[in-house]
Amino acid sequence: MLVLLMGLFVFSVSVGISGAYVLAHTSTEEFCVSCHEMSYNFAEYKGTIHDTNRTGVRAICTNCHVPHEPGPLVWAKIKATKDLYYTYISPSIDTPEKFEAKRAEMAQRVWREMKESDSHQCRSCHRADKMSVDLQSEKAKARHAKGKAEGLTCIECHFAIAHKEPAGPGPAELFGKKAEAK
Repeated sequence: MLVLLMGLFVFSVSVGISGAYVLAHTSTEEFCVSCHEMSYNFAEYKGTIHDTNRTGVRAICTNCHVPHEPGPLVWAKIKATKDLYYTYISPSIDTPEKFEAKRAEMAQRVWREMKESDSHQCRSCHRADKMSVDLQSEKAKARHAKGKAEGLTCIECHFAIAHKEPAGPGPAELFGKKAEAK
């Protein structure tokens, strides 16, 4: 019985370590852009404020597109396995033209998820309690105050800042509120 318990313990630890490695590896920028389908939007991300800026703080794909808590992170990774189907079995964005045709649909899905999470991914780096209001322009101060008063979340105003804006309705039209800034 002791040998069985020890074996079960070693197996559990091995699975845990392997799982942590897989989660960490699939959260790297190199992994995210290893499929050529992601090279289309990665190229447009290059040079944006989230890629290069005065502070040297840089967001990679998973900072914005994957939840940060363990449970939601694992669930997001499980849901992402569908991408294997759409990448290798039934390619739906394997050319720039197909990618562009689905850009609005993909962006709107991300915007909805961010709206539902109160832009949690944004807030994991951009903390309101650490923002220096004194360093914001008068326009930014006014818009942030108005957004807070109206219960807006980051994505409703700050969209298309790391990727090209797709044709069609933006977050303001999707969520029924007036968003003024990017």
